[in-house]
Amino acid sequence: MYEPDRPIEQARHRRAWLWYDWANHGYITPALTVLVQPYFTSVAWAAACPGLAAGAVCTARLHILGLPVSPGSLTNYSLTISTILTAIVVIVVGAVADRFPAPAWLLGAFAWLGALAASLMFFVAGTNWMLGIVLLIVANVSLGASLVVYNGLLPRIYPPDDRDRMSSRGWSRGYLGGGLLLTAVVVLLFSAHRIGLDTALASRIGLLAAGIWWGAFAFIPVLGLRTLRGAATPGGRQSAGAVRGTIAQLASTFRELRHFPQTLLFLLAYLFFNDGIQTVISEASLYGTAQLGFSLSQVILVFLVVQFVAFGGALLLGRLARTYGAWRVILTSLGLWGVVVIVAFFLPAGVLWMFVALAVLIGIVLGGCQALSRSLYSQLIPRGRESEFFSLYQIMERGTSWTGTLVFGLVFQFAGSYRWSIIALIVYFGVGAFLLSRVRVREGIIAAGNEVPAVV
Repeated sequence: MYEPDRPIEQARHRRAWLWYDWANHGYITPALTVLVQPYFTSVAWAAACPGLAAGAVCTARLHILGLPVSPGSLTNYSLTISTILTAIVVIVVGAVADRFPAPAWLLGAFAWLGALAASLMFFVAGTNWMLGIVLLIVANVSLGASLVVYNGLLPRIYPPDDRDRMSSRGWSRGYLGGGLLLTAVVVLLFSAHRIGLDTALASRIGLLAAGIWWGAFAFIPVLGLRTLRGAATPGGRQSAGAVRGTIAQLASTFRELRHFPQTLLFLLAYLFFNDGIQTVISEASLYGTAQLGFSLSQVILVFLVVQFVAFGGALLLGRLARTYGAWRVILTSLGLWGVVVIVAFFLPAGVLWMFVALAVLIGIVLGGCQALSRSLYSQLIPRGRESEFFSLYQIMERGTSWTGTLVFGLVFQFAGSYRWSIIALIVYFGVGAFLLSRVRVREGIIAAGNEVPAVV
């Protein structure tokens, strides 16, 4: 699977690849994780109950295709819709990416489309919640498509023994970059009134900055990887024609997946535990503001702590994986995720230091768990089908949630409390950990025809 280039070209590809984590976290951290949920939800409440007096309770509903939707659940449902659309798009993108002659430009096309949508979120104001939902879906689908191409390049650029370390380094760089941009957003929000801005406008400027950051820094990996050619597909299917060859490759993937039972079992485990992780990430700002009573500025400061702790956490778990293996480290981190949601359920409102302490725990396990999942999966997929198999992985990856956000929104709609929504997520971590514990990693690597790393 690993395809060594000439030394100079190889070094350039390795340096460039790491930069896309830095680029896309500029959107994921300040926009998707922090600003979108509370800001878009406030726009939805304003549309449902215009002119509502402070402290009054709004019981009105928005209507989408004739269905009543609570404004507090609107963004959750939108994230679920974006997940479904992402699943459809990335499956096709994965097949195309393995056949595409210049995968770096395909990465750039999706990155820049997503960055444009994120930048246009600046114009979501007043009661214009529908524009926000459309742009959120476009940005998330584009993010997922770009990550299929990006992750598919990991096993082609780095040898097996380096992937845990380099995947962790990429994630840590992403948290550092996202943290720096989030710092700028924090400064803007805290100084907004002093320079004549309201919180809503400051949030919109933050969304614009996130889009610009994503699009601008995407130039580094795109240009640095521009000489990398598409992977050669087994069996000569590369000459079958773009459309017919892609369809044949997709059909072959689903037929062949049953011959890789450990890969399939890992994907099923990842579907559950990453759904829980993604839901915690996307709902944490809403939980902090709506349930625990913190201001948006306070929540953003806490997220800033998470970013810089996650920077070190990703490197720490990557180092532990070199000694104990990625599989064992991920399993341990899932146990800590279960502790996170239990503590969050009992967390008293208004006690900031406890919220910060919980954020530190999240930061330690956040980046490392995701980075090691990416590198572990790269060992379980066959050569020449990297992007295609990573499309299955991306369906469950960051920025997407199959049922977690849906369950979170439904529980709130019927229970009226985000506490019950957050505790429901423990099921995802429990089921995911159980399934992952059943994965025989060494057997899966050998079945995929790959070299077994020194530590599994």
